Amino acid sequence: MAKLVAVTACPTGIAHTVMAAEALRRTAALMGHAIAVETQGSNGVQTPLSAADIAAADAVILATDIAVDDSRFAGKPILRTSTAAAIRDTKSVIGNALGHAPGVQPETAASHPAPKPTPTAVRSPGLLVAITACPTGIAHTFMAAEALKQAAQAKGYRIKVETQGSVGAKNALTEEEIAEAEAVIIGADTHVATDRFAGKRLLKTSVGEALKQPARVIDEALALPAPAATGGAAPADADAAPSAKARPKEAVSGPYKHLLTGVSFMLPFVVAGGLLIALSFVFGIEAFKEPGTLPAALMQIGGEAAFGLMVPVLAGYIAYSIADRPGLAPGFIGGMLAAKIGAGFLGGIVAGFLAGYIARWLRDTIRLPQNLEGLKPVLIIPLLGTLAVGLLMVYVIGTPVAAIMNGLTAFLQSMTGANAVALGALLGAMMALDMGGPVNKAAYTFAVGLLASNTYTPMAAVMAAGMTPPLGLALATMVVPSRFTMQEREAGKAAGVLGLAFITEGAIPFAAKDPLRVIPAAMAGSAVAGALSMWFGCGLRAPHGGVFVLAIPNAVAPLGPYVLAIVAGTIVTTLGLMILKRRVEADPTAAPTLGTAAPTPTSPAPSGAGR
Repeated sequence: MAKLVAVTACPTGIAHTVMAAEALRRTAALMGHAIAVETQGSNGVQTPLSAADIAAADAVILATDIAVDDSRFAGKPILRTSTAAAIRDTKSVIGNALGHAPGVQPETAASHPAPKPTPTAVRSPGLLVAITACPTGIAHTFMAAEALKQAAQAKGYRIKVETQGSVGAKNALTEEEIAEAEAVIIGADTHVATDRFAGKRLLKTSVGEALKQPARVIDEALALPAPAATGGAAPADADAAPSAKARPKEAVSGPYKHLLTGVSFMLPFVVAGGLLIALSFVFGIEAFKEPGTLPAALMQIGGEAAFGLMVPVLAGYIAYSIADRPGLAPGFIGGMLAAKIGAGFLGGIVAGFLAGYIARWLRDTIRLPQNLEGLKPVLIIPLLGTLAVGLLMVYVIGTPVAAIMNGLTAFLQSMTGANAVALGALLGAMMALDMGGPVNKAAYTFAVGLLASNTYTPMAAVMAAGMTPPLGLALATMVVPSRFTMQEREAGKAAGVLGLAFITEGAIPFAAKDPLRVIPAAMAGSAVAGALSMWFGCGLRAPHGGVFVLAIPNAVAPLGPYVLAIVAGTIVTTLGLMILKRRVEADPTAAPTLGTAAPTPTSPAPSGAGR
């Protein structure tokens, strides 16, 4: 009888982790071996291995889909495999582990042990560093970070990923880590400062590419030429370094990326302002008109201060994304002028791009003696950039854009009947088409921008439509579980929570696996939700939060019909999945029959539940 220890772990730490542990325990007992299994998951470490267990073990099995610490197993034969393999081909996994263990008699191993792998020299794994960031800094940011971590682990690299989200930078990179790194990956849809990476291999890509193709992104970063040693100062912008590279499509998506940077910084002002305005209505729709009252103070804070800063912040950070800090002053001032003129968010967008490109041109064109260079960022660029943008906004651009904005606002506010339904259906379908991608963000940005003009119905339609894809998938996994694998049914629970919070990305794992069936069903449900929201005339004052903002009085009105629109969209998505999805013939996550070895899989099973 041989003695084994094992660790099982998958990304969610629920289904695959527990099933792999149970399969190893039962199959080892049937083969006449003793085994102790530790599970690592969302509930922490369960049945931890003791030092005595490890010392007595003939071999170690690491059936994991995420990184685990293996330093405590030093000197022991280790077999590394996936949780799916441990579930589906348990007997072979145990046999292969024992086949590498010294002192174990051949008859104790599996009847058909695999040949020993060729020993490889042990090297210290290289280090990669990365930054992920998306406009809202919620779902895509952290999903891309996890994808990069798993891909780096599979390639034998260590990686540290800094996430720049809505609550600031987390897991921040240190100077020592950057210095040690073999390459830097920037997976972002918003502006990320890169001056600290001067002299490093640097790959810029979108957060979507980092999420969907992490292995290829890492390969491209490592394939960049080694940085050339320079005797002078490091370049101020890592984009200028020969070791930096942006994907070809980034040149095309540059303006889009700058726009999303502005939107990401504007969102907290919109959320705070919208909810404070809604709270002022708790005391009565016109209670804020009474000076000195609490409703008046709430309206002053939310409607005048927070909403007053929306357009300047949008313009300022569009300019910042283009020209870095030199663009901030002309961008903010141009945005303030757009707000005063009445040009709204369209004027803010124009002012932001003008300020950014003018400031960048001034930065790159003006040449001063070295002892006067310090005047450029604090005097010359702010003065000339602000003067140029201000004069253009006042005399050339502001009035026409204000007329366009006023016309658009009047048209949207007068929309009723079929026109409103058509707009709601279009915005809804856009929200579900790529679930957080460029089309989704275009619809969302349009709705958020209209809040500054007191147009609230498109925002309500967009949020309802963004909630229904993950909610519909979560409901479908419960109503028709035969259409989904066990792994997908576990992921459905997480998707339901994300849907309630208005995080459409909860549907991405399902759409990525079966896009031709999932995306049409999601688009149908979102179109229905958006159309009904517009039909009912629902208005939403907060651009995020899902059901958690519905409890605030007057954040959305009317509330009952709005909830009905969300429920209807969810049901339509579920019905679409019931029609389009096919029954799963054999669940690849099913545990093997006791005492028998499951057939060797021809292709790897999914490694863990998606988020």
